[in-house]
Amino acid sequence: MSMEISLQKLVRRSALSISSILLMCFVMFGCQQNVEKASLQRIVERGYVTIGTLYGPTSYYLEAEGPTGFEYELAKKYADYLGVKLVVVPAYHIEDLFPKLESGNVDFLAAGLAATTNRLEKYNMAPSYDRISQKLVFKQGNIRPRKLDDLTGRFMVTARTSHAENLEKLKRTNNDLSWEESSELDSEELLLKVLEGEIDYTVIDSNALAISRRYYPEISIGFTIKQPEPLAWLVSKQADTSILASLVEFFGQVHHDGTLLALDDKYYGHIEKFNYVDTRSFIKAVETKLPKYQPIFEKYGEEVDWRLLAAISYQESHWKPNARSPTGVRGMMMLTLPTAKQMGITSRLDVEQSIRGGAKYIKKMIDKVPERIPHPDRLWFALASYNVGFGHLNDARIITQQQGGDPDRWVEVKKRLPLLKQKKFYKKTKYGYARGDEPVNYVENIRRYYDTLEWMDEQAKLKLVEESKKAKQLEMIENQNGAMPVETTPPPLEAPISSD
Repeated sequence: MSMEISLQKLVRRSALSISSILLMCFVMFGCQQNVEKASLQRIVERGYVTIGTLYGPTSYYLEAEGPTGFEYELAKKYADYLGVKLVVVPAYHIEDLFPKLESGNVDFLAAGLAATTNRLEKYNMAPSYDRISQKLVFKQGNIRPRKLDDLTGRFMVTARTSHAENLEKLKRTNNDLSWEESSELDSEELLLKVLEGEIDYTVIDSNALAISRRYYPEISIGFTIKQPEPLAWLVSKQADTSILASLVEFFGQVHHDGTLLALDDKYYGHIEKFNYVDTRSFIKAVETKLPKYQPIFEKYGEEVDWRLLAAISYQESHWKPNARSPTGVRGMMMLTLPTAKQMGITSRLDVEQSIRGGAKYIKKMIDKVPERIPHPDRLWFALASYNVGFGHLNDARIITQQQGGDPDRWVEVKKRLPLLKQKKFYKKTKYGYARGDEPVNYVENIRRYYDTLEWMDEQAKLKLVEESKKAKQLEMIENQNGAMPVETTPPPLEAPISSD
């Protein structure tokens, strides 16, 4: 039954006034913002700002600790800036996103959207906060395409994206260019189609690709199909200009105070460089070596995430219990002899003792970092201390402050740590010379391993959930058909599920 007929019935039954009908429309269909033009004053008065975003690794997703993602965190900072709460209205597909803004159900879109020509015609853009390029990708081992004329297989992109818009422009000068558009699959799902051989090529934004290659190292870049373009939040042209004005002021502030730089480093700073061999070797080690040691990492992962301990151990020893360096550090966590004694370790070659000692030492390093430094910077400082020593880290923080940077932000300090190799800097420090580039590489490597472990661990949990669901479905079907004798061999799993 249509909305019009429903409202007519309401009028006949209750003799509702026009204002009452509108109120019912607001409650039932979420159209309140169509009636009252969105404005900054309205946002402040009601006490919350509503954003539309996309589920995905670069925008918004849920972890055990709660919602996270670059766009989510940036939007949360904007809400804090206004002194209101943040309400997130996520979508699974980009085609479902724009109607939310056009209907007034959200105040603006924050979803890593490129400022394309078509979008600029339809919406107002907040100031740009990043730039990304579009990469045409294929599966490692296949023939690499270096230009559009080299494309010979099945090519697919997500519909209504900047990728599809760019291909339409390229088609004007490349008559033979052809592709398919999917209204259901996002860029990450299309990557999986490439890996499975169902399609030969797709296009993905450079920031999303950097994240995805940690899990799918076989994805290779053919060529850049679109040069860097700005990312920006979208605001309805029907909205009051006060919202856009507040966004201009907000982005000016986060650019100036380093907030945007720190947020960018948190999500992308450690994945700018990609090493296929190292990434593939790590994933293989997770599958073959880690299961033997994972229970021990989990045992000592109460105060420090076991996946972080495992990432540190891989960086230190590649999970080799007898590992030894020229400087005399040994074992799974590569502890020095003095550190081992401090942590109560009698044998550095004993796997459990080494992991226990490493966990205690990392916790000690975290506790030494000033409490005012927030997570995750505090953790990165602790890891740098684990590698180079707390004294050298503080020297770098002092240099950072002297140069006008923020000594409490990892993104600022990691730029100055390599200066400890230069005499003009280290001769003025308390602890002198240090190979300051090593702790930077050390921390960034661990961050990559940690991210990959988190993702693989979540995938494993999801797999267990799916297997549990299948087992319950099978049990329900067997119960419906009568109890099966214990000695009877059960039918193949596929048969009863496909008939359900």
